[in-house]
Amino acid sequence: MTSRRTEVLVIGETVVDIIKDSQNTRAYPGGSPANVAYGLGKLERSVALLTQLGRDTNGELAREHLAAAGVTILPTAPTARTATSTAVLDSHGAATYEFDIDWTLPSNVEHHLAPSHVHTGSIAALTPPGADAVETLIRSLHNTATVSFDPNIRPALLNSRADAIRRTKRFVSLADVVKASDEDIAWLYPEVSHDAVIDEWLDRGPGIVVITKGARGAVVATHDHRLDVPTPRTPVVDTVGAGDSFMAALLDSMLRIALLGVQHRSTLKSTGAQRLLQSAQRASTAASITVSRSGANPPNVDELDAALVNSEAPAVWH
Repeated sequence: MTSRRTEVLVIGETVVDIIKDSQNTRAYPGGSPANVAYGLGKLERSVALLTQLGRDTNGELAREHLAAAGVTILPTAPTARTATSTAVLDSHGAATYEFDIDWTLPSNVEHHLAPSHVHTGSIAALTPPGADAVETLIRSLHNTATVSFDPNIRPALLNSRADAIRRTKRFVSLADVVKASDEDIAWLYPEVSHDAVIDEWLDRGPGIVVITKGARGAVVATHDHRLDVPTPRTPVVDTVGAGDSFMAALLDSMLRIALLGVQHRSTLKSTGAQRLLQSAQRASTAASITVSRSGANPPNVDELDAALVNSEAPAVWH
């Protein structure tokens, strides 16, 4: 079968978040990689998602959600049921969580795509057996596409910290762009400074490393530059999907200025300060829009462009 061109291939889990209280049950499609694909679709990127979905009500909900943003869902053997994360709220609003997630992507899955860029992370990259298949796929694509990785740690679903660290290091070594939250760093490397983690990861090969810090902004680093990018001030409704919105907008911005794609790998490693700032500010603004409304609801192109016109937050250079 002939390969077809797409800008971004995202590999990873789709999870339907189910919220239950005494009166209602609500379901929202999510999962970090699926959120990134959805965010890229809303930014009008050609994006495909290699994931696992069941032939069930939750699977149909996720398919409709992703299709609404123009995401192409690549066929894989359907699972018995779509992955879910259930939050049961008590009378005070406190949540008890239950997970029904099996990531079992087969190692022989075929996608017949020739993406310019490939993204993965979270459960898909760190939870076996599917994580092993994802690593194999990323290695097979590394010579023809740039790679991004977001560990997006979910401690309750991991075998151990030691295994998560080993897998994270391998994916960082394969990646051109790495984004992690300060919470991810605190879990992976307690008592290690952000600067030390950034240095160690850059030495493994990525051109750009980003650490997001919620309302405190983000640190964006290359071997030549390191800057703090503040988060635009906005009322916060919830933080669901903010990091994934940041990731999607970061990739979109880097595609806009020709930093992604294997032909640009050397350019990426020597990214100038202004281009780095341009991408990071766009990503930070996208995240701020997402937290201003309920759920993992990233901005479309018009919303993001309008917000950027009104943004005047300066970067702080290290």
